[in-house]
Amino acid sequence: MKVLRVYVDTSVLGGCFDREFEPWSKGLLEDFQSGHFRPVVSQVTAAEVIDAPEPVREVYADLLNLGAEVLPVTPEALSVRASYLERGILGTRFENDMLHIALATIAEVDVLVSWNFRHIVRLDKIRLFNAVNIELGYKALTIYSPREVTIHGRDQGDPGS
Repeated sequence: MKVLRVYVDTSVLGGCFDREFEPWSKGLLEDFQSGHFRPVVSQVTAAEVIDAPEPVREVYADLLNLGAEVLPVTPEALSVRASYLERGILGTRFENDMLHIALATIAEVDVLVSWNFRHIVRLDKIRLFNAVNIELGYKALTIYSPREVTIHGRDQGDPGS
């Protein structure tokens, strides 16, 4: 059985220390530890955690120790991000958000997870990003919050399970 590759943006790491998101962020980490999913991060994630609190940096290090795939920022990814910017999907202030999406798209991950409901996990934005992805010859990218993806988090905080 294929192990799904899950791109984790920085908000998911911080979610491990946020009461609202903790059950699902930590559940996703358990899913990585148990081999249900393979973590994928990027150089963008690495740069974003440099100034994060120590516990967040430790979660990132844990993902690396689990064998996380680390995606480099490439000219191709920068070009895809530029296409998102040209289409006005998000403004220049959110270039890292767009770069996460571009990297995950190019790498053909199975899903990108994020707690960023304003710019990433939002149906209208997902449709716009995927319209550009398809126009550029890439596959559509699946984007969810960890709540919809994690197996272990359902046991910890989802009253519907």
